[in-house]
Amino acid sequence: MSNAVIQVRNLSKRYRIGLREKRADTFIGQLGQLLRAPLDNFRQLRNLSRFQHDDESVFWALRDINFEVQQGEVLGIIGHNGAGKSTLLKILSRITEPTSGEVRLCGRVSALLEVGTGFHPELTGRENIYMNGTILGMTRREIDAKLDEIVDFSGVEKYIDTPVKFYSSGMRVRLGFAVAAHLEPEILIIDEVLAVGDAEFQKKCLGKMQEVAETDGRTVLFVSHNMVAVESLCNRCILLNHGAIISNDKTSVSVNHYRMQMLDFTEALLNERTDREGSGEVRFTKLVFNHETPVISGGKLVLDVYYTSQKELKSVQLAITICRNFDERILVIDSKSQGINIEIIEGEGMIEITIPKLYLLPSSYSVNLWLASGNIVLDYIINVGKLEVNEADVFGTGNMLNTQKHGVFFTDTCEWETINN
Repeated sequence: MSNAVIQVRNLSKRYRIGLREKRADTFIGQLGQLLRAPLDNFRQLRNLSRFQHDDESVFWALRDINFEVQQGEVLGIIGHNGAGKSTLLKILSRITEPTSGEVRLCGRVSALLEVGTGFHPELTGRENIYMNGTILGMTRREIDAKLDEIVDFSGVEKYIDTPVKFYSSGMRVRLGFAVAAHLEPEILIIDEVLAVGDAEFQKKCLGKMQEVAETDGRTVLFVSHNMVAVESLCNRCILLNHGAIISNDKTSVSVNHYRMQMLDFTEALLNERTDREGSGEVRFTKLVFNHETPVISGGKLVLDVYYTSQKELKSVQLAITICRNFDERILVIDSKSQGINIEIIEGEGMIEITIPKLYLLPSSYSVNLWLASGNIVLDYIINVGKLEVNEADVFGTGNMLNTQKHGVFFTDTCEWETINN
């Protein structure tokens, strides 16, 4: 017998995208638009009546989604921005109604989807805790029993009687998670908002979610771009792409699928990556390989590493790691080991690294970027892009080399000598 606490059947959600209004740039043109306004309004109302028909203004955020979540399970939901993750969570949290399909939930749901979700800005932190508990159907006595634990976990004890509108975003997230996790919901839904908190608090939250699932038998839905956190917390993971489920499998399977999906280009944009480490003073923004020239075995490899910096730095260390199968380190290109001093300018800049001859055999490799100033890591991102090395006749003999027969690297032409005794 199924012990599912969440059942999603044929779930779809669509929106109508408003067409951008064309505004006249002359007085006569604007007067004409004003006179036509009643007719234009009538056309918009007529379009709304045709909403059931797809056209260029209809956007499907989700389409025909089906899955179940068992009691005590921690389910990861991943996908690129715009894949449908937030829409799905809003439907599960009863914030948004689906266009079609159904959702069955067994138990109380506590959701933390956006900074300050469920908080009244004019009420104090303490008053908001009681308000949230009441919404979940808890008695005042039950909330009293949890109050000290919530305040202690959130770390905002000093400001608990201050209106929430004066809290920083980090304080709102800490209190919001503490409320969501401690008021005993059967289903806990957490979106990417934990990225606002510091690293120590994120670790604390992950531990609490693990405890909620394993000890209390509650169900957790966790959305994140941080694959390390997803892999450490979730046994199963759903991968969304353009509103559809393309993987509903063990976390390792879905995460690898996601990584391949995100790396399937030669130019990686890094602005939106949240699974990064470092002080944040300098952030990688883009990585480009050879621009539009294919990368080939034995050929030249040019890496353009773009960044944005809050200040000028006279000496930094840049390391580029090339991996196979995501975590098998093949090659590290390190400025410090080569005696190169790199200067960082304030604002936007670019560092270009040229490898005259690439001794890698044909395959797909992933690339990690690491930047530090002394003992301070400025930015570190794994799997920033896919380096596709194409085959070439490196020795000019007509014989192609491949990784199946020849390993990962090749050498320059060797000297061969036969010595007979």
